[in-house]
Amino acid sequence: MLAVVITLLVLILVALVVLIAVLLRRRGTGGGTEQAPAAPADPFASVGEVAGDPRTLKAGDMVEYLGTRYFVRGSVRLREGGYTWSEHLLDADTIEGTKVWVSVEEDPDLEVVWWTERDVGDLRPDRSTLTLDGVEYRREEHGTAEYRTEGTTGLGDTGRVEYVDYEGPGGRYLSFEKFGGGSWEAGTGERVPTGTLTIYPGS
Repeated sequence: MLAVVITLLVLILVALVVLIAVLLRRRGTGGGTEQAPAAPADPFASVGEVAGDPRTLKAGDMVEYLGTRYFVRGSVRLREGGYTWSEHLLDADTIEGTKVWVSVEEDPDLEVVWWTERDVGDLRPDRSTLTLDGVEYRREEHGTAEYRTEGTTGLGDTGRVEYVDYEGPGGRYLSFEKFGGGSWEAGTGERVPTGTLTIYPGS
């Protein structure tokens, strides 16, 4: 009788050891197919700032600048040789009938400029310096680029644009563009300080 009791105790002890080993092994390997819920993540963490990445702007996104929210209606993607940049048309106009754009380029640092369409009268980009509204601008670049469009821009799907860029004091700009051999269109711009343009990605 004693031998039977000892045998049963040994079997129970072995079963407990096996059960404990199985439980420990399951805990170490994650315990089956259930996955822990993903931790909440900051969608802007990859660019190191809460404002988002202007280089990813596209039609359907929303941006907030100086307390006003705008939808991106369309984009112009430009290329000159190996150099690329983008211009985005926004839906809210600061002045009735005047287009508002934001340009994004890396040359080599990221530069974001807020543009407002301007009627400059007879002013043309034919001199090294131009004065508009008492501000003197010096010519920085002149070239021709290929472009393609996305969304609504008022331009064709593809084409060529000639541009002349001027720079003034305090991060101010004056730019002229001629699409498809048409007439010059002008705009004045101001550099957007880092972190002041907040981007809300669209669907």
